[in-house]
Amino acid sequence: MTQPAPTSPAQSTPTQAAAQGLPRTLTRELPRHEGQTVRLQGFLHARRDLGGVQFLVLRDVSGLAQCVGSGLDLPLAESSVEVEGTVKAHPKAPGGFEVQVTAFRVISAATTAPPVEIPKMDWHVNPETMLDYRVVTVRGLKERAALKVQAELVAAFRDHLNTEGFTEISTPKIVSAGAEGGANLFPIEYFGQQAFLAQSPQLYKQIMVGVFERVFEVAAVYRAEEHATSRHLNEYLSLDVELGFIQDEEDVMALENRLLGAIMVRLRERCAAEFTLLGAQIPDVPAHIPRITLMDARRLVSEKYGHAVGGKDLDPEAERLLSQHYAETEGSDFVFVTKYPRAARPFYTHADHNEDGSLNPDLTRGFDLLFRGIEITSGGQRIHDHAMLMDSITSYKLNPASLEGYTEVFKYGMPPHGGFAIGAERLTAKLLGISNVRYARAFPRDRHRLTP
Repeated sequence: MTQPAPTSPAQSTPTQAAAQGLPRTLTRELPRHEGQTVRLQGFLHARRDLGGVQFLVLRDVSGLAQCVGSGLDLPLAESSVEVEGTVKAHPKAPGGFEVQVTAFRVISAATTAPPVEIPKMDWHVNPETMLDYRVVTVRGLKERAALKVQAELVAAFRDHLNTEGFTEISTPKIVSAGAEGGANLFPIEYFGQQAFLAQSPQLYKQIMVGVFERVFEVAAVYRAEEHATSRHLNEYLSLDVELGFIQDEEDVMALENRLLGAIMVRLRERCAAEFTLLGAQIPDVPAHIPRITLMDARRLVSEKYGHAVGGKDLDPEAERLLSQHYAETEGSDFVFVTKYPRAARPFYTHADHNEDGSLNPDLTRGFDLLFRGIEITSGGQRIHDHAMLMDSITSYKLNPASLEGYTEVFKYGMPPHGGFAIGAERLTAKLLGISNVRYARAFPRDRHRLTP
């Protein structure tokens, strides 16, 4: 390796090239600047000295760059720095290129060493410590890769729905009643009245079907659940969809099928490096995701795997076993579980029909979508008839007066409609093989954590 000339002593002042307006180059752009002078700005990711030659790795939003110089007064790791130098090919450098430093300056020096070694891919520390210092640990390459994937996932969600004629809406997050009854609500004081943080935009997005027919929202929702598991958050990003003039829940499932296919296409195009870094594989979405009724699903896991399912739904082990079955028999990482019993669905879920066309009061047109062993979606067709909705509210022993702002719209000709919601963090975690959903959110909120 050819060693660069000693760096100019005036390294604490802005470089001459920067003063002359040399544009900032991102690390991923280095290959097209071979032999040219560039200016990089980023964080001091790592540093080492070898016989008077100093190596520093600069990290910016696009990746890493190895920089080599001498006589540099290097600050603590994670300091914000600027490097000017010549781009040279080097097979052992990140991306195959390095920058031979001619000028260096500290933009903002770190005053304390990071609590973990950011360059390490795996930190052998207490998971809670990683969350306690999340403001710094989120800079880790794996941590930010997960958030990058989630950002692209959300962008793909928006883009595809826009192509299908949907309109993005924004609904209240301070509400007077819950979309799914009074359970799991965070109460707040609202100018002398009791209010709640919204557990779902469900009621509002149904109302907005009467305006735009096809709507979606990307926003946080809040669940006051006492869970302390690897799959639950008390604040999470919900990707909500609702569409009108449907025939039944099959239209809703078909939309989600297309949507997931579009999301995976975008992730392949834009996040291949992140999936490689995390050792994860982007799934193929079948043209027609398999379906199985809930009762058949319970029977299958009992007969094939000897797992007895209690309760009204599928327990986590049953979800895992059912997903295993479809991965082995049909090569699908996805499966829709349909025809949920009324007792396992919210009051607004439409009843199923018998073969003669009559309503079946015991079954609904609600469904869940399982992905790699875990539920990522709940959805279905909603009740659109006012009288049927009022009967359902009564049968669920809810207070009709508390829901009057919602039920009023059904007096004015609501079309058959349905929708679903995807938990962005849960989908991200399963895509990337992250064992705890908390690490698929920048600053998670669970039953024990309000900071940072």
